[in-house]
This record gives sequence, structure tokens and C-alpha cells, in this order.
Amino acid sequence: MAQLLLSRESAGSIGVEAPDGVRWVLADRVARALSAVGTQAVIGADERVLRLVVPVGAVSPFRWLREQPLFPKLYWSGREERVGVAAVGAADVQEGDASESAEALRKRVASLLVSDHFGARYYGGLRFYPWREPDEEWAAFGAYRFVLPRFELHTGEGDATLVCNLVLPRDADRCEEILDQVEGLSFPQDASEGAPDGALPAPVSRTDGPDLWGWRANVERALQLFSEGRLGKVVLARRAELGFAADLDPTLLAEGLKAATPGCFHFYVEPESGVAFLGASPELLFRRAGRSVQSEAVAGTRPRGASATDDDGLRDALLHSEKDLSEHAYVRVGIEETLGPLCEEIEIEGDVSEMKLARRRHLRSRVRGTLREGVTDAGLLDALHPTPAVGGHPRGEALGEIRALEPFDRGWYAGPVGWIGADASEFTVGIRSGLVRGRTLALFSGAGIVAGSVPDEEWAEIEQKIGDFTRMFGLEPGHTAR
Repeated sequence: MAQLLLSRESAGSIGVEAPDGVRWVLADRVARALSAVGTQAVIGADERVLRLVVPVGAVSPFRWLREQPLFPKLYWSGREERVGVAAVGAADVQEGDASESAEALRKRVASLLVSDHFGARYYGGLRFYPWREPDEEWAAFGAYRFVLPRFELHTGEGDATLVCNLVLPRDADRCEEILDQVEGLSFPQDASEGAPDGALPAPVSRTDGPDLWGWRANVERALQLFSEGRLGKVVLARRAELGFAADLDPTLLAEGLKAATPGCFHFYVEPESGVAFLGASPELLFRRAGRSVQSEAVAGTRPRGASATDDDGLRDALLHSEKDLSEHAYVRVGIEETLGPLCEEIEIEGDVSEMKLARRRHLRSRVRGTLREGVTDAGLLDALHPTPAVGGHPRGEALGEIRALEPFDRGWYAGPVGWIGADASEFTVGIRSGLVRGRTLALFSGAGIVAGSVPDEEWAEIEQKIGDFTRMFGLEPGHTAR
């Protein structure tokens, strides 16, 4: 992998951080790089990624996304990271549909990056059920899709940088197309990252699937299976659709969600105009650095308290809840059983700890391991997804009940979302998420059902979880918007 960086000293001398300067310098770099490759390109030559980097000043990632004409559009920021990446266009795409086999997916993921692609990342994810045909609302996403963006905007506490990814020698024949894309880039210079720059509309309708009566029936069905010894845990989800009088701007929604949910993974995937999947997930599926891997068991939920005394009481109630500890234990055991065979050594925290977020808290156990030689990201995805935190235990029986009981397609909800690089990768679980399609927003969230679960309490828990979204429209959890 090669990377060209224009120094800030030389950038300042030509005013590169002004929009015209950014476009001029980047276009010049692209033209020079592709011209040089064009004279040396060899048919069948191994491909490599060239990353051209230019400083662009202070730019809000979501406002930048909003103004770009290119698709797909993406955003990612890690749970502990101060840096976020907004991206548009595609230098390369690896995708598939439900007709492909699991082996085809493993081969595609394994071939995404080699050692000389250091620094480049493919962003994307998978459906919860990759091999099930999607409903219409999820058709644009495919069974899985990983994108090496054409342009990446890296933002943080200081100035942003713009990266252009070129795949060589393939892009040598696309010089004019790429230069046109550079010319079309927009840079809102007065839009530093902060509060959203527009108001979200008020919903005019809400439809729940299942409704409260259907939910109660589903939970009662699960409780019966527990009593018969056929199931230990199942995670049942709900889909709440909000309707609006006009199209909803998904970048504005994502901008507000990120501001309201610190301490989470934030993701945004817009494969085509007006259709976007976005969320703020607290849950790490896995993080790999070389052969080191981290995961975590997250299950059990309580809200935050209105006062310090209330907050301490809710924390103690969660840490000593027999029902929540049982739900959490299934996730711990499930991750150990699936990740353990892939590792030379594995360590799971002995004590269950608290994960504290802005509006709620969860039980968490951290997992660390050293992968065996030859274990790939595809192998990790195949083994860990779905964890008992979004599926259940035993896995096969739980997934069968989910398919039978849920009256909707989960799509990318609760699937792996993240990025893959040559020497590292990171995936979150795509929960606390929503799907924007024109005038509708479908919110997805689930609850872990175990022996002792109470249907109405689990309904209320899901209302609290989707509250990160509904509060942005002025609705408190449980409001029907009718």
C-alpha cells in the first residue's frame, strides 16, 4: 500500500483547505498517479491500493455526507474512538445475495485485503440471516456488502482529512470518471461538528409489529418452551414503524443520534438515495489486531436513575437480578463455546461488570484471546454471529423460533456491522438501529427472554431501547404517535 500525504506547510501555501484548493490538489494527485500507472499497467497484475490524503479543515461528517452526490454513503466511529469516518463512492465493492453459499462469503471476506493494502478498510456488514431472501425494504443492502470507499473524510477534534482510494492498476482506465467525482465533491466549510443543523419532523403515525397482544403471545410461547426444556433463551425483537408527512433526512437523524448516544459504536449505511440503515450500538462483536481478539458478553438491562441514589439502586438491582444474570450467563457460555475453538488461549472476566451508558446500563463480561494460526475474519464472523445476545441458546432452536414468531425481516438489524483491514478488524452488533425509507423510519430492538420473563416488562424494556430515536422526535418511550 502506498500513501501520499500533502504536508500542512505546503497545503497552507496554496490554500488547499478551501474547497477549490482541495479539489485542485486532489485532482492533480489523482491525474499524476493514474498517468504514471497507465504507462506501466500490466494485464493480470496484482492489485494494490493507493491512498491520497489532503487536509480539508473543519468539516462536520454528516453535513458533508448530506451534500455529496455519490453513493453509497457510509459513516463509522468506534465506541472508544474520537475519530469518525464518513465516506462516499466505491473504489471496490464485494457483495452477494441470498443465493450465494456461506463458503462464497468466506472466500470474499478472506480475499478483501492483503498485506500491501495496509491502512485501507472495507466497511460493511451482513444480514442477520444472510441466506434468507430479503423483504423489499432490505433489498438494496444485499445479503452482505463490503465497500472500499472512493473518498473518506476522517474527522476528530482537529481538522479533517480527505482520503481518495485508488485501486491500481484497475483505476488507470477510470481517470476521467474519478476526476469528475473529485470535481463534484462539496465541502461545507462553515459546518464544524456539533449540534444538528436542522429540525426533525414530527411523526404522524406509528405501527408496531407485533403489537402488544402479539408480543404477549410470542413471549408466552417462549416461556412454554423453557418449561418443556426445549430452549434456554431466545431474543425476540419488535419493529416499530414511524410515518412522516414528508421524506426523512437520514443524515440529520444520524447526526442527532450520535450526539445523544456517547459511548456507542455509530454506523450509517446508505446504499442508494433515501434508503439508510443507522444505529448506535453499545455491543462489540469482536475486535482483532493481528492474532489478538477481543469480544464481550452483553445482556441484561436497566435504565439510568434520575438521581445518584436512584442510579446506584438501579445498578445494584441489575447486578443482583437472578433473571438478568441468567440471561447474561447464556451469552457468556455461548461466546466461550464458539470463540474458544478458534483460540490458542482465551480468558473471560470472572466477575460480571456494569456497562454504563447515557440512558441505560447493561451487564458485561469481557473476553480476550489469541487466535490460532490461519483463523480469518470470515471465520470469526461465522463463529460468533449470532451471539446469544441477539439470537438465543441453543442457537439453532432459538433461530428457528425467531423465524416462526417474528412478523418481519430483520435485515441488517442485529447483524455484524463494521470494517475489515489487513492487520485489524472491528465489528459491532447492529442493534439499537433503524431503517429509513423515504417517509418511514422502522425501529428495531429486542429483548432476551428467559424463564421468569414478564411479557409487559420486556415490552417496556424495548420501548426504553428505541427511546434514543423517539426522543429526537419529541416522543417519550411508549408514545404511539397516533
